[in-house]
Amino acid sequence: MLMTKNSMTKRKTFIFACFGIAIGLCIGTVLKNYRALEIVKRCSLKPNNLKTPFEIIGLKPEDTIQNSQKNLVFVGVMTAKNFIEGRARAVYDTWGKEVPGRIAFFSSEGSFSDELPVVGLKNVDDRYPPQKKSFMMLYYMYENFIDKFEWFIRADDDVYIEPQKLENFLRSIDSSKPQFIGQAGKGNTEEFGLLSLEFDENFCMGGPGVILSSETLRRVAPHIPTCLKNLYSTHEDVEVGRCVQKFAGIPCTWNYEMQYILRHNSSGRAAFTGKLKRKEIHNAISLHPIKQAPLMYRLHSYIQGLKAEEMRQESLMLHRDIKRMAKYLEIPDDSRYLVPGITLIPEEENSKRHVEDHNILGISPDLNKYVPKTKEDLLEWSFIARGLYSIEHSNPKHKIDSAMREGLEDVITEVMENINNYSRQRGRVIEFRELLYGYTRLNTLHGQDLILDLLLIYKKYRGKKMTVPVRRHLYVQRAFTGIFVKEFEEDFYNTTLQRSFFKNILNQGVEKLTNHFSLPGILPSSRTSGVGAKSRIVFVLPIAGRLATFKRFLDTYEQVAITEDKNCDLLVVIFGSQDEVHDHLELLKQLKSRNIYQQINYIQRQEEFSRGVALDTAARSSYIQDDNIILFIDVDMVFKLETLQRIRMNTIQGSQVYLPIVFSQYDPKRQHQEYISPEEITNESGYFRQFGFGICAIYKSDIMDESINGFDKDITGWGLEDVKFLEKIVKNGHQQNSFMVNTAEVSEDYNAKAAQLRRLSIFRAPDPSLVHIYHDISCDVNLEVAQYNMCLGTKANSLGSTKLMENLFFDNVDNLDFIKEFNRRKEMR
Repeated sequence: MLMTKNSMTKRKTFIFACFGIAIGLCIGTVLKNYRALEIVKRCSLKPNNLKTPFEIIGLKPEDTIQNSQKNLVFVGVMTAKNFIEGRARAVYDTWGKEVPGRIAFFSSEGSFSDELPVVGLKNVDDRYPPQKKSFMMLYYMYENFIDKFEWFIRADDDVYIEPQKLENFLRSIDSSKPQFIGQAGKGNTEEFGLLSLEFDENFCMGGPGVILSSETLRRVAPHIPTCLKNLYSTHEDVEVGRCVQKFAGIPCTWNYEMQYILRHNSSGRAAFTGKLKRKEIHNAISLHPIKQAPLMYRLHSYIQGLKAEEMRQESLMLHRDIKRMAKYLEIPDDSRYLVPGITLIPEEENSKRHVEDHNILGISPDLNKYVPKTKEDLLEWSFIARGLYSIEHSNPKHKIDSAMREGLEDVITEVMENINNYSRQRGRVIEFRELLYGYTRLNTLHGQDLILDLLLIYKKYRGKKMTVPVRRHLYVQRAFTGIFVKEFEEDFYNTTLQRSFFKNILNQGVEKLTNHFSLPGILPSSRTSGVGAKSRIVFVLPIAGRLATFKRFLDTYEQVAITEDKNCDLLVVIFGSQDEVHDHLELLKQLKSRNIYQQINYIQRQEEFSRGVALDTAARSSYIQDDNIILFIDVDMVFKLETLQRIRMNTIQGSQVYLPIVFSQYDPKRQHQEYISPEEITNESGYFRQFGFGICAIYKSDIMDESINGFDKDITGWGLEDVKFLEKIVKNGHQQNSFMVNTAEVSEDYNAKAAQLRRLSIFRAPDPSLVHIYHDISCDVNLEVAQYNMCLGTKANSLGSTKLMENLFFDNVDNLDFIKEFNRRKEMR
């Protein structure tokens, strides 16, 4: 019995042992194969491992400093695996390709890219601070390229460098001497004394870039292992500076101007997200930090725009030089030839892209360039003060718009920079304080003329010091340059129109079929074929009385919205007792009977008319769904099919509200007419009502958002509810933080918060298909002061054009006599 028990125990032990060995062999085989697969995978995805250092950066072995202009500088950009497709690519796509030399991106071991010159440093990871990465990058430069470039730059992947300015700067410095150039630092107040720096030691801040001459790198690189073994702080730029100080014997450049040449912005993620038209951006060689790739592209686009401006200005100066020289050589103005057979301005054969008139562009700046031939040809000047006084505008006195303000700022900034170019040598500086007044006019042939009265502050800081306010007149002509025309090989407009036409036919045909049958997979739903491409529009119309005008509106609605568009609803909010609205309801009933499948609804309110109450009631009603576009409209409006197309195109759910600028007709009786056709869009027939916000298109989900929450219902009578509503939308847009979404560089949580925010912007544009038919305006004296003044302003604007009012005034002899008498008495005073 005992022997049997022992034999069974041994048998069990043997079975378990065999089972364990089998499992171990299986696990070992899997691990071995997995390791082999990983090795194969890594080898197949690392083409850079097969490239030499020269091949990675596209450098030929025979290229040297002596025989190539592209061997001025080597830029090493420190990055990480996670940032290669974000920041690194942005650097390479923008300024990286324009470097007067070569560029490479240094990352951790195993990093690679098929399209970017990426170097994966052996035994280096992406941990922060990147001390080892920085030193090993410098050693890689020394080991492979020390004799191929004059200069070497250590840069981060969040810096923007202006290549042309960098080249001009480096070519002015002797690279054969040890140079260590950057923005010098000794640490912030919290770190002072903790970086183990002597009183005369400093370091070059790494953010905006560090520049080393080849001689400096040659002295430092052999000692990099020693520097890595003796680190005194966690800051890699401090340790690089310490290493250079010890083995090259030079500190970082002590120069006050370096903080403007290599510019570091201390705003962090908010740096360079706002206005780019600033002096620091115009003058700097490098800008740091640009934390997100979209900001890098934005900045590069702006810098390229500045270069284009400089080239256009240079072209204009050359035209003037040629014109001046031609005058000295007695070449007639209408001659195209310098001598027979040689053109004055060579032109490329078959070139149709540049259209310019040398005789116009070559004229020197002069306020009398344009000589009018008749009184009608005179150019009027507009007066600039706190506002802009101009006869070209329907409102003679109005606010200076953003474009005009920006143009004035550009002119003044450029002039002040030119004045202060040599301020240091002259021991004085002149500061701009205020624009007191000015005049401006626009000549479509020559450009913009400006006369500005400036208040300046003259400061002398050398010799006898003084600060004196001075006034100076500034005469400026902003000349136009040549016209550049982009041509297409085919009739682009008609081709696009034809494609759109046939696409609409196809979509409409399938849409008719899908009303009866389900056709999955053939065409996407019209609702999803574009932003608001076929969203249902719900017309919301408040009405009280005005039966004839109401009938005209219903006729227009039936023709356009029902017959042509076929994807609209009508919701009328009607005020009055049952007897007062009987005829209105009868018209709605007749319209409904003719179009039984259409949603034509009404809400009756037996109270005093309030447009705000009407619009708010309609927006909250169950007749409108969250994904419907609400069009708040007036009974005096006429519209077309293209009006509805613009509404769908310009109204974006959760993002954009559309406030079209409608064309408002003048009083036809002032022009001795009974009626003005809505098709007549001229300066004499009406005007675009820029200050009217009553016609609005917005999604219901947006207007019901808690930050807007409908209309103000406390306003009764005419007007003001649209202004209050506009203020809500503007406030909603301003209170939200702006996000630049870049999934390669920010956390998912960051993007999730951005997606949850409802940021409504306002889009406005003149719409000639949306016309307000003239009607007599009666302003109730019992209205609130603000409403009454707005009503009077609208009434005055609708009387007629400025030209008509001028003719009516001067045609009356009594008015002329009054002006003469008024001026006579004024002179006597």
